[in-house]
Amino acid sequence: MTWIPAILIALTFHEYAHGKVADLLGDHTPYHQGRLTLNPLPHIDWVGFLMLLLFKFGWAKPVQVNPMNFKNVGMKRGMLLVSAAGPAMNFALAFVGMLLYKYVLLFSGQEWAHITMNLLIPLIWINIFLAIFNLLPVPPLDGSKILAGLLPDAGTKLLYSLEQYGPLLLLLLIMTGVVGKIILPLAYSVFGLLEFILLG
Repeated sequence: MTWIPAILIALTFHEYAHGKVADLLGDHTPYHQGRLTLNPLPHIDWVGFLMLLLFKFGWAKPVQVNPMNFKNVGMKRGMLLVSAAGPAMNFALAFVGMLLYKYVLLFSGQEWAHITMNLLIPLIWINIFLAIFNLLPVPPLDGSKILAGLLPDAGTKLLYSLEQYGPLLLLLLIMTGVVGKIILPLAYSVFGLLEFILLG
């Protein structure tokens, strides 16, 4: 049960970050659709949430963005920034979670501290996993849009042309265990780095 608040926080802040950056760049679509909120309800796709709880693979409700509304930034760069905002937010939450854990450790003999640490550990892990998973360069994940923003125009076009096959490819990679083999070592490395930096 301690994982449910962590999942809700991670998904909510991830989607909020996408919407907020889009709004800052001039696209107010997320605002008009009620996505600039830290209330989890507008962000949760309940089928995806249930899948996440049961099978450790799920999704939130994607934030809709119209890159043609971006101001002072091109559509390509704008989409890169919007896409990168979600994983960046999750890494930031993992960092803050580890920082709070360090503080709570000072009171480890007290019951409230024990309860808090049991909530913080899932928060750290979920945010690390979500960030790394979304950085995979497979459509429709954020990593594919970040990669599209870095490639020359011809590469971007090719990547977007493969979008229709992305969900099937992603499902295949998950079912064959390839995603787990990529994510797990990276997640342990990030967790270890946070421990080293913040806990010494």
